[in-house]
Amino acid sequence: MRKAFISPAKYVQGEDELLNLGYYIKTFGESALLIAHQDDIDRVQAQLDATKEKFGVKIVASHFNGECSRKEVARLQEVAKEQHTDCVIGLGGGKAIDTSKCVAEGENLIIVPTIAATDAPTSHSAVLYTEDGEFDDYAYFKQSPSVVLVDTTIIANAPTRFLVAGMGDALSTLFEARATARSFSNVNAGLPNGYLTKETKPAKNTIAAYTLAKVCYETLLENGYQAKIACDNNVVTPALENIVETNILLSGLGFESSGLAAIHAIHDGLTALEGTHHYFHGEKVAFSTICQLVLENAPKEELHEVLDFSLSIGLPVCLADIGVESISFEEAMEVAEKACIPEESIHSMPFPIEVEAVASAIIAADKIGADYKKKHANA
Repeated sequence: MRKAFISPAKYVQGEDELLNLGYYIKTFGESALLIAHQDDIDRVQAQLDATKEKFGVKIVASHFNGECSRKEVARLQEVAKEQHTDCVIGLGGGKAIDTSKCVAEGENLIIVPTIAATDAPTSHSAVLYTEDGEFDDYAYFKQSPSVVLVDTTIIANAPTRFLVAGMGDALSTLFEARATARSFSNVNAGLPNGYLTKETKPAKNTIAAYTLAKVCYETLLENGYQAKIACDNNVVTPALENIVETNILLSGLGFESSGLAAIHAIHDGLTALEGTHHYFHGEKVAFSTICQLVLENAPKEELHEVLDFSLSIGLPVCLADIGVESISFEEAMEVAEKACIPEESIHSMPFPIEVEAVASAIIAADKIGADYKKKHANA
C-alpha cells in the first residue's frame, strides 16, 4: 500500500513573528509581491515597515480585490512579472492566502495568516470561486508553501469570530479523516496537482496524519473555550497558542494528508444558497460537520459532544445560524446535487452516496441543531 504525507517546508509560530518576515523574503531574493486586503495591510503596516527596514527588502502591493477567482489570479500574475518580484506573500485570511498560492503556483511562497479562521495556510491546495462568490473548483500545486509564518499577537487582536470559525474548520478534520480511512480512499497528498494520472499511483493516509487529526479534535475540546476567552480579551495565553496551532497546523496537515469527505462537499453545496455567502468557511463547515454525522448515523453521544462544543464557543449548529431561515426539500436537493458531483470529496464516505440521502441529512441536521440549541438556551 502506498502512503503519502505533505507539509510546508517551515512552520513558525509565536508572538511578534511578523517582524521576521524580511528574513524569509531574503532567502528568495530582494522583493516580494504582497497579496492582501487593504484592511489587513493597515493592521500590520507598522510591522511591515519595520521588517522592510531591518532586512532591506522591497514589498510590492498588489491591490487584491478580495476574491480568489481565475480573473484575479491572472491579473496578479501579470503584476508579479511586471515588477520582477522574487517571491509571493499571502497575508490575511483564506481568500488572500489561496490567491497567493495560485499566483505563485507552488514556488517561493510565504504565507502569513493574520487570522486563524481556516486551515488553508499550510496546504498545497486552494479553492477557486466565481466572481459572484460561488464555488468554482479546487487548485493543487506541486508542493506546500515554503514558509508559514504565524504571529499570535496579531491573531489575538483580530475579532474572535475568526478564531471561532477556524475551530469550525478544524472540527471537521477527524471526522473526514475517519471516513476516508474506513473507505480506504485516496488522499491528495500523494498526487502531483491533486489528480491521478497514468504516471502516478494513488496514496492512502498515514498513521502520522490520522494521529494529527485525532489530536486536532482533542485539543479543540480541551482548549477551545479558554482560547475564545483569551481572544475576546486580545491576550495570548497557552490555550490560544494551542488553538492557533490546532486551527492552522494540526487541521491543515490532518485534512490534507488524511483526506476530506462529506463535510467539505456539503460546504461547497451550501454556497448555492445565497444566504450563506456572508458567513465564513469554518462557520459553514461546522454545520456541515453535523450533516455528515447525521448522514453516517454517528452515535448520539458523539453528535451531542459536537453540538455542546459548538454551542460553547458560538459555532453554527443549524441553517439559521448561517443565514438560511428555512429550506425546502427542493432547495436541499440543489445543495446535495452540488455536493455530490463526481469530483467531490463526499465519495470518500465508506458507503454509496445518494443525493436524496444527503438532502435528507441536511434537513435532519438543521432540525436537530435547532432543537438542541433551543433546549440548551432554556436549560
